[in-house]
Amino acid sequence: MYIQRRNRILRTNASIRSMVAETIVTPNDFIAPLFIDEGTGVKHEIPSMPGYYRHSLDNTVKEVKELWSLGIKCVNTYIKCKDELKDNTGKEAWNPDGLMQRTIKAIKDAVPEMIIMTDVALDPYSTYGHDGIVKDGEIVNDETVEALVKMSLSHAAAGVDFLAPSDMMDGRIGAMRQALEENGYTKVGIMSYSAKYASCFYGPFRDALDSAPGFGDKKTYQMNYANRIEAIKETLMDIEEGADIVMVKPAMAYLDIIREIKNTVEVPVSAYQVSGEYAMIKAASQNGWLDENKAIMESLTSIKRAGADLISTYFAKEAARLIAG
Repeated sequence: MYIQRRNRILRTNASIRSMVAETIVTPNDFIAPLFIDEGTGVKHEIPSMPGYYRHSLDNTVKEVKELWSLGIKCVNTYIKCKDELKDNTGKEAWNPDGLMQRTIKAIKDAVPEMIIMTDVALDPYSTYGHDGIVKDGEIVNDETVEALVKMSLSHAAAGVDFLAPSDMMDGRIGAMRQALEENGYTKVGIMSYSAKYASCFYGPFRDALDSAPGFGDKKTYQMNYANRIEAIKETLMDIEEGADIVMVKPAMAYLDIIREIKNTVEVPVSAYQVSGEYAMIKAASQNGWLDENKAIMESLTSIKRAGADLISTYFAKEAARLIAG
């Protein structure tokens, strides 16, 4: 038997497979999400996210130092706001002494070179759990954007590297960019959640921050998961308005969207392997249905292969350790 081309030659052993691998995942690819709570010495495991924690600020600093030691250069911060500070305006979001602002300063003091991306959305601060201000049962757009701009400027004043608006309000990227320029924050970047879908995979995240919507859902501002062209339109508009990095969220059920956007834009593309995707892998591995370490690396590789330059993932620390061997 004569075969002109034997493709299996390039799969013969681990050495040759690694030499010809098309997609290589490294810690440089990762954005590590962090959940921060008030208090001291707090390390609260999130029940729906086994092995992931909400930390007080002192423990957050320790976590950041460990992430940096593993080669992870970027964190995305989310805070749990006290119930008594929540209202419909979200004004705690731009409190210069708020938990997010103190978190930015503490991380920068501890690890100055760590890139900090902050969540910009009102849901953690809202009595309604929505990403915007509510009027007569409607999440209003323009007043919400004004609040988000105030929030953004307070993060910039605290020393943030990138704003990461996750709200999906119309026009917010342009408004943020204009405000940053007018106030002299010309080195602050924007990583826009440009194609953020209304997904069931966010459930554990909302448990982590107690930010589930108090009524209805988020389908009037987050995207319909049936749509593809809309994602491209939203992303191109955000770039035109001044976004430096664009994001697709979630990741694993939206690999086609990641690839579509990567093929269309000329800015870095990020993707968010969200809490539900994390929880599914954890649950399946704990039941002995799959190998957790292999599932972590296969899932992250698939996201990068689809076109993501950056991956926000709750597996960042575990993956960095696996990569290091």
